[in-house]
Amino acid sequence: MSKIYLENMEFHANHGCLEHEQNLGNTFIVNISFELNTEKAGFSDELADTLNYQLIYNVIKEQMAIPSKLIEHVGQRIMDKIIAEFPQIQSLELKLSKLNPPLGGKVEAVSIVLNFRH
Repeated sequence: MSKIYLENMEFHANHGCLEHEQNLGNTFIVNISFELNTEKAGFSDELADTLNYQLIYNVIKEQMAIPSKLIEHVGQRIMDKIIAEFPQIQSLELKLSKLNPPLGGKVEAVSIVLNFRH
């Protein structure tokens, strides 16, 4: 079993409950790790024998482009879509962070972490 990480993927997206967040958007960071069996790919050196993480990135990019009020909703959509499309994934951890959230003071980020284990 191996763990693959896609780290610090940055997106500009229109997620938030406030009108200016929905209109202007904000910067979001997505980190994801997932476990699957990569033994065959380790011997064959063939992309077909593993999970092409470009496809994971594409799912995340697609879901980040859909405006939502809550990062909880965005994170759940991303996780559900990945689990449905890639059944070889045994576990997944997703961290979604909104940078500089409008909380009335200096806050670097607010984040949610979601986990799945098959």
